[in-house]
Amino acid sequence: MRPGVFAKDSFVSIFRSSLRIRLKPARVIAVAAVAAIATLAAGCSTGSTAADSSTSSAAASSGPASAAAGSSAASAGTSAADSSAAAAAGPSTAADTLRLGYFPNVTHAAAVLGVKDGTFQDALGSTKLETSTFNAGPAAIEALLSGAIDATFIGPSPAINAFAKSNGDALRIVAGATENGAALVVKTDINGPADLAGKTLATPQLGGTQDVALRKYLLDNGLKTQTTGGSQGEADYVDIVSQDNSQTLDLFKQGAIDGAWLPEPWASRLVIEAGAKTLVDEKTLWPDEKFQTTILISSRQFLADHPDTINALIKGEVAETEKIQADPAKAQTELNSAIAELTGGKPLADTTIQAAFGNITPTWDPLASTLTQLAANGVTAGTLAAAPDLNGIYDLRELNKVLATAGKPPVTAAALGQE
Repeated sequence: MRPGVFAKDSFVSIFRSSLRIRLKPARVIAVAAVAAIATLAAGCSTGSTAADSSTSSAAASSGPASAAAGSSAASAGTSAADSSAAAAAGPSTAADTLRLGYFPNVTHAAAVLGVKDGTFQDALGSTKLETSTFNAGPAAIEALLSGAIDATFIGPSPAINAFAKSNGDALRIVAGATENGAALVVKTDINGPADLAGKTLATPQLGGTQDVALRKYLLDNGLKTQTTGGSQGEADYVDIVSQDNSQTLDLFKQGAIDGAWLPEPWASRLVIEAGAKTLVDEKTLWPDEKFQTTILISSRQFLADHPDTINALIKGEVAETEKIQADPAKAQTELNSAIAELTGGKPLADTTIQAAFGNITPTWDPLASTLTQLAANGVTAGTLAAAPDLNGIYDLRELNKVLATAGKPPVTAAALGQE
């Protein structure tokens, strides 16, 4: 068996909820079929590194030494392919359609608002924008790998895993979107990590960015989970369940779980609506109190074939981010309404949306200097067998073109790709 990837046999034991993907009705059957084929194919080539690993989340890594070498070669080759394809594309490389994924979360503010108010479509011009929403990153990665979407806003951990698993061929990070905005919220009688032993905690999905953060935090504090060598009944064991964020809120209210590591607005919702308290604000674990919560990725092939379309999408994201920065109060009100419309629920209470919105910082900078640490966290968390070669994961050329045109400073790829 090849190291660095999830074992399908242990999938059911931890991944307790089905993936929830909102797609346009006409495409549901086709996308589900393609995704199922992609998942089966991935399962055929994976091996086991942890007791609760999974292929269907596309949250696995490539092997250590030999795969890392292969990743370097593949990254170099695909970077050259990216450049030559773009150069040969002619005067316009705009796609007829862009299929974009994002989450109905506060941490995806620029995406939610950019789609809702038409800023993205205006920037794309004649390219038709089609959208799909997801509960968590591994589900969005599955859609990207199966060809159901072309680009998506997503957390960094699933992007790292998919890049590693594909030996650098699957995707490129093309921009940032949001920093901060995730926390571990718990019952009020839990006052520190020692009180978490024997408890049940939730995350949005196995291998997602919050899932990795929780598993690493627990291991750093002497506690084990399914992916870090723990077993039910042991004194230092913490059970982690993966489920839809709305289910997490309901189960916490019922007392069925003891806490969760969640993105906004769900962390604030558990605190304000369900009586939880914040045990760990994730930003306190990072230098300068800044970490990536949401980035924008494109499939490598779509970026190579349609750089003009990715450029236009980024232009729309930058424009929407500036709108948010210029009038945060208006943005949070509109964001509240847009998320309610996407989820079919009611707008959040003013105190909840204000608290959630106050915990994020919209930005187009992907904070590339933090990515290596994020990958190392995956190894610690047991969702990666070995730190992958991340060379080539960034392609920030279109972002920096947009920024240059707007008279803004460029952002760095931290020697992990093109800029």
